[in-house]
Amino acid sequence: MTGNRLSRTTLAGLDPAGSPVRLPAVDPADVTVGLVHLGLGAFHRAHQAVFTEDAAAATGENGWGILGVTQRSARVVEQLAPQDGLYGVLTKGTDETSLRLVGSLRDVAFPGTDTARVLTTMAAPTTHVVTLTVTEKGYRRGADGGPDLTDPDLATDLGALAVEVRGGRADAPARSPLGLLLRGLAARERADAGPLTVVCCDNLANNGAVLAALVGAALDAVPDGARLREWIDASVRFPGTMVDRIVPATADAHRAEAAALLGLTDAGLVVGEPFTQWVIEDDFAGPRPAWECAGATLTSDVAPYERAKLRVLNASHSTLAYLGALRGHATIAQAVADPDLAAAVRALVDEDVLPTLIAPDGMDLARYRDDVLARFANPNTGHTTVQVAMDGSQKLSPRLLGTVRDRLAEGAAPTAAALTVAAWIAYVRATTQGELVVDGRRIALDDPLAPALAAAAAGPLDTLADRMLDVGAVFGDDLPDSAAFRSAVRAAVASLVTARV
Repeated sequence: MTGNRLSRTTLAGLDPAGSPVRLPAVDPADVTVGLVHLGLGAFHRAHQAVFTEDAAAATGENGWGILGVTQRSARVVEQLAPQDGLYGVLTKGTDETSLRLVGSLRDVAFPGTDTARVLTTMAAPTTHVVTLTVTEKGYRRGADGGPDLTDPDLATDLGALAVEVRGGRADAPARSPLGLLLRGLAARERADAGPLTVVCCDNLANNGAVLAALVGAALDAVPDGARLREWIDASVRFPGTMVDRIVPATADAHRAEAAALLGLTDAGLVVGEPFTQWVIEDDFAGPRPAWECAGATLTSDVAPYERAKLRVLNASHSTLAYLGALRGHATIAQAVADPDLAAAVRALVDEDVLPTLIAPDGMDLARYRDDVLARFANPNTGHTTVQVAMDGSQKLSPRLLGTVRDRLAEGAAPTAAALTVAAWIAYVRATTQGELVVDGRRIALDDPLAPALAAAAAGPLDTLADRMLDVGAVFGDDLPDSAAFRSAVRAAVASLVTARV
Protein backbone atom coordinates (compact mmCIF):
# COMPACT_ATOMS: atom_id res chain seq x y z
CA MET A 1 0.00 0.00 0.00
CA THR A 2 2.97 2.32 0.54
CA GLY A 3 3.24 2.77 -3.22
CA ASN A 4 0.16 5.01 -3.07
CA ARG A 5 0.87 8.73 -2.69
CA LEU A 6 -0.72 10.94 -0.06
CA SER A 7 -3.36 13.17 -1.67
CA ARG A 8 -6.90 14.36 -1.07
CA THR A 9 -8.16 11.22 -2.81
CA THR A 10 -6.13 8.82 -0.68
CA LEU A 11 -6.81 10.90 2.43
CA ALA A 12 -10.52 10.28 1.96
CA GLY A 13 -9.84 6.55 2.21
CA LEU A 14 -8.29 6.75 5.67
CA ASP A 15 -10.38 5.75 8.68
CA PRO A 16 -10.17 8.55 11.28
CA ALA A 17 -11.10 6.17 14.09
CA GLY A 18 -8.78 3.36 13.11
CA SER A 19 -5.72 5.26 11.90
CA PRO A 20 -2.67 5.77 14.15
CA VAL A 21 -2.19 9.08 12.35
CA ARG A 22 -3.86 12.35 13.31
CA LEU A 23 -5.74 13.54 10.23
CA PRO A 24 -5.92 17.24 9.23
CA ALA A 25 -7.72 19.44 11.73
CA VAL A 26 -9.42 21.22 8.81
CA ASP A 27 -11.04 19.80 5.69
CA PRO A 28 -8.75 20.83 2.83
CA ALA A 29 -11.74 20.92 0.48
CA ASP A 30 -13.34 23.69 2.52
CA VAL A 31 -10.26 25.90 2.99
CA THR A 32 -9.51 28.96 0.84
CA VAL A 33 -6.27 30.90 0.68
CA GLY A 34 -5.93 33.94 2.93
CA LEU A 35 -2.22 33.83 3.70
CA VAL A 36 0.89 33.75 1.48
CA HIS A 37 4.10 32.27 2.84
CA LEU A 38 7.50 33.00 1.28
CA GLY A 39 10.10 30.32 1.93
CA LEU A 40 8.28 26.98 1.85
CA GLY A 41 10.87 24.95 3.72
CA ALA A 42 10.55 22.34 6.41
CA PHE A 43 10.44 24.85 9.26
CA HIS A 44 7.34 26.62 8.02
CA ARG A 45 5.55 23.34 7.39
CA ALA A 46 6.37 22.11 10.91
CA HIS A 47 5.65 25.42 12.63
CA GLN A 48 3.53 28.29 11.25
CA ALA A 49 1.42 26.06 9.00
CA VAL A 50 0.53 23.86 11.99
CA PHE A 51 -0.32 26.87 14.18
CA THR A 52 -2.45 28.28 11.36
CA GLU A 53 -4.37 25.05 10.89
CA ASP A 54 -4.98 24.64 14.61
CA ALA A 55 -6.12 28.26 14.88
CA ALA A 56 -8.57 27.79 12.02
CA ALA A 57 -9.88 24.57 13.58
CA ALA A 58 -10.34 26.27 16.95
CA THR A 59 -12.40 29.12 15.50
CA GLY A 60 -14.12 27.35 12.62
CA GLU A 61 -12.73 29.84 10.10
CA ASN A 62 -11.98 28.40 6.67
CA GLY A 63 -10.33 31.40 5.02
CA TRP A 64 -6.79 30.85 6.29
CA GLY A 65 -5.42 28.42 3.77
CA ILE A 66 -1.81 29.04 2.73
CA LEU A 67 -0.18 29.61 -0.64
CA GLY A 68 3.36 28.39 -0.03
CA VAL A 69 6.09 29.85 -2.22
CA THR A 70 9.49 28.21 -2.62
CA GLN A 71 12.77 30.08 -3.09
CA ARG A 72 15.57 28.85 -5.31
CA SER A 73 14.14 25.61 -6.67
CA ALA A 74 10.89 23.92 -7.59
CA ARG A 75 11.71 20.78 -5.59
CA VAL A 76 9.19 21.37 -2.80
CA VAL A 77 6.49 22.18 -5.35
CA GLU A 78 7.27 18.91 -7.09
CA GLN A 79 6.92 17.12 -3.76
CA LEU A 80 3.70 18.75 -2.64
CA ALA A 81 1.68 19.57 -5.76
CA PRO A 82 0.89 15.89 -6.53
CA GLN A 83 -0.21 15.57 -2.89
CA ASP A 84 -2.66 18.51 -3.14
CA GLY A 85 -0.50 20.33 -0.59
CA LEU A 86 -0.97 17.63 2.04
CA TYR A 87 2.00 16.44 4.09
CA GLY A 88 2.83 14.93 7.44
CA VAL A 89 4.70 16.18 10.49
CA LEU A 90 6.55 13.36 12.23
CA THR A 91 7.13 14.43 15.83
CA LYS A 92 10.07 12.64 17.44
CA GLY A 93 10.45 12.87 21.19
CA THR A 94 13.02 11.05 23.25
CA ASP A 95 10.58 8.19 23.91
CA GLU A 96 7.55 8.86 21.68
CA THR A 97 6.78 9.28 18.00
CA SER A 98 3.58 10.62 16.45
CA LEU A 99 2.42 11.62 12.98
CA ARG A 100 -0.14 14.21 11.99
CA LEU A 101 -1.26 15.33 8.57
CA VAL A 102 -1.60 19.03 7.78
CA GLY A 103 -4.18 20.42 5.39
CA SER A 104 -3.70 24.19 5.71
CA LEU A 105 -1.29 24.39 2.75
CA ARG A 106 -3.73 24.81 -0.08
CA ASP A 107 -1.47 25.79 -2.97
CA VAL A 108 2.24 25.80 -3.81
CA ALA A 109 4.23 27.95 -6.22
CA PHE A 110 7.77 28.38 -7.58
CA PRO A 111 8.72 31.97 -8.47
CA GLY A 112 10.68 30.80 -11.49
CA THR A 113 7.42 29.87 -13.21
CA ASP A 114 4.62 31.14 -10.99
CA THR A 115 5.54 34.73 -10.06
CA ALA A 116 2.46 36.21 -11.74
CA ARG A 117 0.18 33.88 -9.76
CA VAL A 118 1.95 34.74 -6.51
CA LEU A 119 1.59 38.48 -7.16
CA THR A 120 -2.08 38.05 -7.99
CA THR A 121 -2.66 36.16 -4.75
CA MET A 122 -0.81 38.76 -2.68
CA ALA A 123 -2.98 41.42 -4.30
CA ALA A 124 -6.26 39.59 -3.64
CA PRO A 125 -8.58 41.28 -1.11
CA THR A 126 -9.07 37.87 0.53
CA THR A 127 -5.35 37.72 1.40
CA HIS A 128 -4.56 39.46 4.66
CA VAL A 129 -1.19 38.13 5.83
CA VAL A 130 2.22 37.36 4.29
CA THR A 131 4.70 35.35 6.38
CA LEU A 132 8.36 34.66 5.66
CA THR A 133 10.98 32.06 6.57
CA VAL A 134 13.79 32.69 4.09
CA THR A 135 16.81 32.38 6.48
CA GLU A 136 19.10 35.25 7.41
CA LYS A 137 20.91 35.28 4.07
CA GLY A 138 17.65 35.29 2.11
CA TYR A 139 17.13 38.97 2.87
CA ARG A 140 20.18 39.92 0.77
CA ARG A 141 21.55 42.43 3.26
CA GLY A 142 24.77 44.31 2.74
CA ALA A 143 27.51 44.91 5.29
CA ASP A 144 25.65 47.97 6.59
CA GLY A 145 22.51 45.94 7.28
CA GLY A 146 20.59 47.53 4.42
CA PRO A 147 19.61 45.81 1.18
CA ASP A 148 22.58 44.75 -0.95
CA LEU A 149 21.76 46.66 -4.10
CA THR A 150 24.69 44.98 -5.86
CA ASP A 151 23.12 41.55 -5.39
CA PRO A 152 22.19 40.54 -8.97
CA ASP A 153 18.94 38.80 -8.01
CA LEU A 154 17.68 41.68 -5.88
CA ALA A 155 18.80 44.20 -8.52
CA THR A 156 16.85 42.29 -11.18
CA ASP A 157 13.73 42.29 -9.00
CA LEU A 158 14.04 46.00 -8.29
CA GLY A 159 14.30 46.58 -12.03
CA ALA A 160 11.09 44.61 -12.54
CA LEU A 161 9.47 46.58 -9.71
CA ALA A 162 10.42 49.87 -11.38
CA VAL A 163 8.57 48.71 -14.50
CA GLU A 164 5.56 47.56 -12.51
CA VAL A 165 5.10 50.74 -10.47
CA ARG A 166 4.87 52.57 -13.79
CA GLY A 167 2.04 50.27 -14.85
CA GLY A 168 4.11 47.79 -16.86
CA ARG A 169 3.65 44.01 -16.99
CA ALA A 170 4.06 42.14 -13.70
CA ASP A 171 5.14 38.70 -14.82
CA ALA A 172 8.96 38.62 -14.81
CA PRO A 173 10.16 35.69 -12.63
CA ALA A 174 11.13 36.89 -9.15
CA ARG A 175 14.66 36.02 -8.08
CA SER A 176 14.81 37.08 -4.42
CA PRO A 177 12.39 36.90 -1.47
CA LEU A 178 12.68 40.63 -0.72
CA GLY A 179 12.12 41.47 -4.37
CA LEU A 180 9.08 39.20 -4.55
CA LEU A 181 7.64 40.77 -1.39
CA LEU A 182 8.13 44.30 -2.75
CA ARG A 183 6.52 43.40 -6.04
CA GLY A 184 3.61 41.79 -4.20
CA LEU A 185 3.11 44.93 -2.14
CA ALA A 186 3.16 46.98 -5.34
CA ALA A 187 0.55 44.71 -6.91
CA ARG A 188 -1.66 45.07 -3.85
CA GLU A 189 -1.35 48.86 -3.86
CA ARG A 190 -2.31 48.97 -7.55
CA ALA A 191 -5.28 46.70 -6.90
CA ASP A 192 -6.44 48.83 -3.95
CA ALA A 193 -6.94 45.56 -2.07
CA GLY A 194 -6.64 46.95 1.43
CA PRO A 195 -4.08 46.70 4.24
CA LEU A 196 -1.71 43.79 4.74
CA THR A 197 0.38 42.38 7.57
CA VAL A 198 3.87 41.03 6.80
CA VAL A 199 5.17 38.64 9.47
CA CYS A 200 8.90 37.85 9.44
CA CYS A 201 9.56 34.52 11.17
CA ASP A 202 13.34 34.31 10.72
CA ASN A 203 15.95 34.44 13.46
CA LEU A 204 16.82 38.11 13.09
CA ALA A 205 16.94 40.38 16.10
CA ASN A 206 13.96 42.77 15.96
CA ASN A 207 12.96 40.98 12.78
CA GLY A 208 9.79 42.92 12.00
CA ALA A 209 11.53 46.30 12.18
CA VAL A 210 14.51 44.95 10.23
CA LEU A 211 12.26 43.78 7.40
CA ALA A 212 10.34 47.06 7.37
CA ALA A 213 13.61 48.97 7.10
CA LEU A 214 14.82 46.73 4.26
CA VAL A 215 11.58 47.31 2.38
CA GLY A 216 11.86 51.07 2.81
CA ALA A 217 15.53 51.26 1.86
CA ALA A 218 15.02 49.11 -1.23
CA LEU A 219 12.15 51.34 -2.34
CA ASP A 220 14.39 54.37 -2.00
CA ALA A 221 16.45 52.89 -4.83
CA VAL A 222 13.44 52.45 -7.12
CA PRO A 223 12.49 55.35 -9.42
CA ASP A 224 8.88 56.42 -8.86
CA GLY A 225 8.74 54.34 -5.67
CA ALA A 226 7.56 57.17 -3.41
CA ARG A 227 3.85 56.48 -3.87
CA LEU A 228 4.30 52.83 -2.98
CA ARG A 229 6.40 53.80 0.03
CA GLU A 230 3.60 56.08 1.27
CA TRP A 231 1.03 53.32 0.87
CA ILE A 232 3.20 50.83 2.75
CA ASP A 233 3.73 53.29 5.60
CA ALA A 234 -0.02 53.75 5.91
CA SER A 235 -1.33 50.26 5.16
CA VAL A 236 1.26 47.59 6.00
CA ARG A 237 2.37 46.40 9.40
CA PHE A 238 5.51 44.39 10.19
CA PRO A 239 5.05 42.79 13.63
CA GLY A 240 8.06 41.21 15.30
CA THR A 241 8.10 37.52 16.15
CA MET A 242 10.08 34.82 17.89
CA VAL A 243 9.81 31.25 16.63
CA ASP A 244 11.16 28.02 18.09
CA ARG A 245 11.05 24.40 17.07
CA ILE A 246 13.89 22.10 16.13
CA VAL A 247 13.17 20.82 12.62
CA PRO A 248 15.93 18.51 11.38
CA ALA A 249 16.38 17.39 7.81
CA THR A 250 14.00 14.61 6.77
CA ALA A 251 15.87 11.35 6.22
CA ASP A 252 14.88 8.18 4.38
CA ALA A 253 14.42 6.47 7.75
CA HIS A 254 11.86 9.11 8.71
CA ARG A 255 9.99 8.60 5.44
CA ALA A 256 9.92 4.85 5.96
CA GLU A 257 8.65 5.28 9.53
CA ALA A 258 5.89 7.65 8.40
CA ALA A 259 4.91 5.36 5.52
CA ALA A 260 4.54 2.46 7.96
CA LEU A 261 2.19 4.51 10.12
CA LEU A 262 0.24 6.10 7.28
CA GLY A 263 0.20 3.36 4.70
CA LEU A 264 0.98 5.98 2.04
CA THR A 265 4.06 7.61 0.58
CA ASP A 266 4.57 11.20 1.70
CA ALA A 267 7.20 13.04 -0.35
CA GLY A 268 6.61 16.23 1.64
CA LEU A 269 7.16 14.82 5.13
CA VAL A 270 8.85 17.02 7.73
CA VAL A 271 10.19 16.14 11.16
CA GLY A 272 10.04 18.12 14.38
CA GLU A 273 10.66 17.87 18.10
CA PRO A 274 7.66 17.99 20.47
CA PHE A 275 8.44 21.53 21.66
CA THR A 276 7.07 24.44 19.66
CA GLN A 277 6.77 28.15 20.46
CA TRP A 278 5.64 31.27 18.64
CA VAL A 279 5.62 34.75 20.16
CA ILE A 280 4.04 37.47 17.99
CA GLU A 281 3.82 41.22 18.42
CA ASP A 282 0.13 42.13 18.47
CA ASP A 283 0.36 44.69 15.68
CA PHE A 284 -1.74 43.77 12.65
CA ALA A 285 -3.12 45.81 9.78
CA GLY A 286 -6.25 43.71 9.34
CA PRO A 287 -7.66 40.22 9.95
CA ARG A 288 -5.36 37.42 11.08
CA PRO A 289 -5.64 33.79 12.18
CA ALA A 290 -6.44 33.36 15.87
CA TRP A 291 -2.96 31.97 16.49
CA GLU A 292 -3.33 32.44 20.24
CA CYS A 293 -6.01 29.71 20.14
CA ALA A 294 -3.30 27.36 18.86
CA GLY A 295 -0.85 28.20 21.66
CA ALA A 296 0.97 31.24 20.27
CA THR A 297 1.74 34.14 22.60
CA LEU A 298 0.46 37.56 21.47
CA THR A 299 2.32 40.35 23.25
CA SER A 300 3.05 44.05 23.00
CA ASP A 301 6.80 43.37 23.34
CA VAL A 302 8.53 40.41 21.71
CA ALA A 303 12.03 41.64 22.57
CA PRO A 304 12.51 39.85 25.94
CA TYR A 305 11.39 36.52 24.46
CA GLU A 306 13.47 37.03 21.35
CA ARG A 307 16.58 37.97 23.25
CA ALA A 308 16.28 34.99 25.59
CA LYS A 309 15.83 32.60 22.69
CA LEU A 310 18.61 34.02 20.55
CA ARG A 311 21.11 34.30 23.38
CA VAL A 312 20.32 31.09 25.26
CA LEU A 313 19.05 28.61 22.69
CA ASN A 314 20.54 29.81 19.41
CA ALA A 315 23.93 30.74 20.87
CA SER A 316 24.10 27.37 22.63
CA HIS A 317 23.13 25.63 19.39
CA SER A 318 25.95 27.37 17.51
CA THR A 319 28.44 26.64 20.29
CA LEU A 320 27.63 22.93 20.17
CA ALA A 321 27.72 22.97 16.36
CA TYR A 322 31.22 24.44 16.05
CA LEU A 323 32.82 22.72 19.01
CA GLY A 324 31.01 19.48 18.18
CA ALA A 325 32.03 19.46 14.52
CA LEU A 326 35.65 20.20 15.49
CA ARG A 327 35.54 17.09 17.71
CA GLY A 328 33.95 15.00 14.96
CA HIS A 329 30.45 14.84 16.44
CA ALA A 330 27.88 14.43 13.67
CA THR A 331 24.79 15.53 15.61
CA ILE A 332 23.90 18.12 18.21
CA ALA A 333 22.71 15.31 20.49
CA GLN A 334 26.19 13.74 20.36
CA ALA A 335 27.79 17.11 21.01
CA VAL A 336 25.69 17.91 24.08
CA ALA A 337 26.41 14.42 25.46
CA ASP A 338 30.12 15.37 25.46
CA PRO A 339 30.74 16.56 29.05
CA ASP A 340 33.30 19.15 27.99
CA LEU A 341 30.94 20.71 25.46
CA ALA A 342 27.95 20.66 27.80
CA ALA A 343 30.09 22.44 30.37
CA ALA A 344 31.13 25.03 27.78
CA VAL A 345 27.50 25.77 26.99
CA ARG A 346 26.57 26.09 30.66
CA ALA A 347 29.49 28.46 31.19
CA LEU A 348 28.39 30.55 28.20
CA VAL A 349 24.83 30.86 29.47
CA ASP A 350 25.58 31.28 33.17
CA GLU A 351 28.63 33.54 32.96
CA ASP A 352 27.88 35.71 29.93
CA VAL A 353 24.29 35.35 28.71
CA LEU A 354 22.10 35.40 31.81
CA PRO A 355 23.62 38.63 33.19
CA THR A 356 22.45 40.40 30.02
CA LEU A 357 18.83 39.21 30.10
CA ILE A 358 15.59 40.36 31.67
CA ALA A 359 13.26 37.37 32.02
CA PRO A 360 9.96 37.65 30.14
CA ASP A 361 6.85 37.31 32.29
CA GLY A 362 6.56 33.81 33.65
CA MET A 363 9.93 32.56 32.35
CA ASP A 364 12.56 31.06 34.65
CA LEU A 365 15.76 31.55 32.66
CA ALA A 366 17.78 28.90 34.53
CA ARG A 367 15.03 26.36 33.87
CA TYR A 368 14.89 27.52 30.26
CA ARG A 369 18.63 26.79 29.96
CA ASP A 370 18.10 23.27 31.31
CA ASP A 371 15.11 22.68 29.03
CA VAL A 372 17.16 23.79 26.03
CA LEU A 373 19.93 21.33 26.85
CA ALA A 374 17.38 18.55 27.34
CA ARG A 375 15.85 19.33 23.95
CA PHE A 376 19.27 19.26 22.31
CA ALA A 377 19.91 15.83 23.89
CA ASN A 378 16.89 14.30 22.11
CA PRO A 379 18.62 11.77 19.83
CA ASN A 380 15.63 11.46 17.53
CA THR A 381 15.82 14.94 16.05
CA GLY A 382 19.11 14.21 14.32
CA HIS A 383 19.99 17.89 13.97
CA THR A 384 23.50 17.82 12.53
CA THR A 385 26.37 19.98 13.70
CA VAL A 386 27.22 20.91 10.11
CA GLN A 387 23.63 21.95 9.40
CA VAL A 388 23.58 24.29 12.40
CA ALA A 389 27.09 25.54 11.63
CA MET A 390 26.24 26.90 8.17
CA ASP A 391 25.99 30.66 7.56
CA GLY A 392 27.94 31.50 10.70
CA SER A 393 28.87 34.97 9.47
CA GLN A 394 25.16 35.81 9.46
CA LYS A 395 24.31 34.06 12.72
CA LEU A 396 27.05 35.20 15.07
CA SER A 397 25.81 38.74 15.46
CA PRO A 398 22.18 38.09 16.45
CA ARG A 399 23.01 35.01 18.49
CA LEU A 400 26.22 35.93 20.29
CA LEU A 401 27.86 39.27 19.55
CA GLY A 402 25.11 41.26 21.29
CA THR A 403 25.97 39.36 24.44
CA VAL A 404 29.65 40.16 23.91
CA ARG A 405 28.94 43.87 23.49
CA ASP A 406 26.71 43.97 26.57
CA ARG A 407 29.32 42.24 28.72
CA LEU A 408 32.08 44.56 27.51
CA ALA A 409 29.87 47.55 28.28
CA GLU A 410 29.52 46.22 31.82
CA GLY A 411 33.31 46.03 32.13
CA ALA A 412 33.38 42.23 32.05
CA ALA A 413 35.61 40.08 29.85
CA PRO A 414 33.26 37.65 28.00
CA THR A 415 35.61 34.68 28.18
CA ALA A 416 32.94 32.00 27.67
CA ALA A 417 31.43 33.83 24.69
CA ALA A 418 34.93 34.26 23.27
CA LEU A 419 35.24 30.47 23.17
CA THR A 420 32.23 30.26 20.84
CA VAL A 421 33.75 32.91 18.57
CA ALA A 422 37.01 31.00 18.63
CA ALA A 423 35.21 27.77 17.77
CA TRP A 424 33.67 29.46 14.73
CA ILE A 425 37.09 30.77 13.70
CA ALA A 426 38.63 27.31 14.06
CA TYR A 427 35.71 25.82 12.11
CA VAL A 428 36.21 28.32 9.28
CA ARG A 429 39.92 27.55 9.22
CA ALA A 430 39.41 23.78 9.21
CA THR A 431 36.71 23.80 6.53
CA THR A 432 38.45 26.22 4.19
CA GLN A 433 41.73 24.31 4.52
CA GLY A 434 40.01 20.99 3.80
CA GLU A 435 40.95 19.65 7.22
CA LEU A 436 37.55 18.95 8.80
CA VAL A 437 36.05 15.48 8.54
CA VAL A 438 32.75 14.70 10.28
CA ASP A 439 31.14 11.27 10.13
CA GLY A 440 33.55 10.24 7.40
CA ARG A 441 32.78 13.24 5.19
CA ARG A 442 35.09 16.14 4.42
CA ILE A 443 33.23 19.36 5.25
CA ALA A 444 33.40 22.53 3.17
CA LEU A 445 32.44 25.96 4.48
CA ASP A 446 28.82 26.88 3.68
CA ASP A 447 28.58 30.63 4.20
CA PRO A 448 27.63 33.63 2.03
CA LEU A 449 30.98 35.24 2.96
CA ALA A 450 32.97 32.08 2.24
CA PRO A 451 35.57 33.67 -0.10
CA ALA A 452 36.36 36.53 2.28
CA LEU A 453 36.47 34.20 5.28
CA ALA A 454 38.74 31.76 3.46
CA ALA A 455 41.14 34.59 2.64
CA ALA A 456 41.20 35.74 6.25
CA ALA A 457 41.66 32.22 7.58
CA ALA A 458 44.62 31.47 5.34
CA GLY A 459 48.02 32.27 6.79
CA PRO A 460 49.99 31.73 10.00
CA LEU A 461 48.08 30.17 12.89
CA ASP A 462 49.54 32.55 15.47
CA THR A 463 47.73 35.52 13.88
CA LEU A 464 44.56 33.65 12.83
CA ALA A 465 42.37 35.18 15.55
CA ASP A 466 43.45 38.72 14.69
CA ARG A 467 42.84 38.29 10.96
CA MET A 468 39.37 36.88 11.53
CA LEU A 469 38.41 39.52 14.09
CA ASP A 470 39.27 42.16 11.51
CA VAL A 471 36.51 40.91 9.16
CA GLY A 472 34.29 43.94 9.61
CA ALA A 473 31.26 42.35 7.96
CA VAL A 474 31.09 40.01 10.96
CA PHE A 475 32.53 41.92 13.92
CA GLY A 476 31.91 45.54 12.96
CA ASP A 477 34.25 48.36 13.89
CA ASP A 478 33.87 48.17 17.66
CA LEU A 479 34.66 44.61 18.72
CA PRO A 480 38.08 44.46 17.04
CA ASP A 481 39.05 47.52 19.11
CA SER A 482 38.35 45.75 22.40
CA ALA A 483 41.65 44.57 23.83
CA ALA A 484 39.88 42.35 26.38
CA PHE A 485 37.79 40.60 23.74
CA ARG A 486 40.67 40.22 21.31
CA SER A 487 42.86 38.74 24.03
CA ALA A 488 40.16 36.25 25.07
CA VAL A 489 39.56 35.13 21.48
CA ARG A 490 43.29 34.78 20.80
CA ALA A 491 43.70 32.52 23.84
CA ALA A 492 40.67 30.40 22.94
CA VAL A 493 41.73 30.06 19.30
CA ALA A 494 45.22 29.02 20.35
CA SER A 495 43.77 26.37 22.64
CA LEU A 496 41.43 24.97 19.98
CA VAL A 497 44.00 24.99 17.18
CA THR A 498 46.61 23.36 19.40
CA ALA A 499 44.13 20.60 20.25
CA ARG A 500 43.65 19.90 16.54
CA VAL A 501 47.34 19.90 15.57
